[in-house]
Amino acid sequence: MSEGYLDFFAGEQIQAFSAGLASDNVHPLAVKAMAEDNIDISQKESKSFSVYNNHKFDFLITVCREVKKNIPKSIRAKRHFHFEVADPALATGTEEEQLIVFRKVREDIKKNILKFIGQELLLNKPVEEGDILINFI
Repeated sequence: MSEGYLDFFAGEQIQAFSAGLASDNVHPLAVKAMAEDNIDISQKESKSFSVYNNHKFDFLITVCREVKKNIPKSIRAKRHFHFEVADPALATGTEEEQLIVFRKVREDIKKNILKFIGQELLLNKPVEEGDILINFI
């Protein structure tokens, strides 16, 4: 969801990458929640950390406590930001109850991404347009 919002709001200024503890498809309820906000993430995929070993990014954004504490030292970034949001994939209950959790997480992520764009990309202009690499984990 983070990559989807960053692409949507700042896509011409950045190049975003997404990774996690393991490679996986995007959760269908994440796709559904984002579609409600007119953002299509159905073709996105999360890669494993190992894909980005020894890469250096301008920014690293983590969105889960478990991932934050398990980032390999081989992934480097000039600046690291952490947005503490619940992992919606851990939601239980009916599909509708789980979707409610995904919607709340979507809104938390959107708020944090917009704040990040405003404070880091628009105000500080850290690098030339198109050169910002961000790794969402």
